Amino acid sequence: MIIPWEGKQLAKEIEEFLPDSVLESNDTDVWVATRSIDKVCKILRDEPIFGFDLLSAVTAVDYIDHFEMVYHLTSLKNSRNAVLKSRCGWERKDPEVPSVTSVWRGAELQEREVWDLMGIKFIGHPNHKRIMLWEGFPGHPLRKDFVTYDQSVVSVDDKT
Repeated sequence: MIIPWEGKQLAKEIEEFLPDSVLESNDTDVWVATRSIDKVCKILRDEPIFGFDLLSAVTAVDYIDHFEMVYHLTSLKNSRNAVLKSRCGWERKDPEVPSVTSVWRGAELQEREVWDLMGIKFIGHPNHKRIMLWEGFPGHPLRKDFVTYDQSVVSVDDKT
């Protein structure tokens, strides 16, 4: 049985290894400074107390005024899981976060999907290109401000 690592306790443990990397926490989640996400993930993988050897999922959420990266981690040997989050893109212009592909190779396709659909760039990603849509596709369709062709074309008849 996998047991969730309580967010506040995980935040306290992370701060012991990397001070000033945790911004906040609650009962289930830990928010990490964007600049530190790759370093925190490396610690969470390598330190035996954590042992998060599996990155279950990487995704992003669009909150209109910012984006939030969400990382679901699992430690198979410790039977624990955790949720890390990081806020980015406050101006909605060129959001970027450090890539965690050097920590978990399985992040490569998941980060490419987030780039393709949300437009968040991963610094240090080994193959930063679209995975679902073609190169040259205008925009990122899971953003709340994405405008489709049908929305951008208004005929004269529609104005009456």
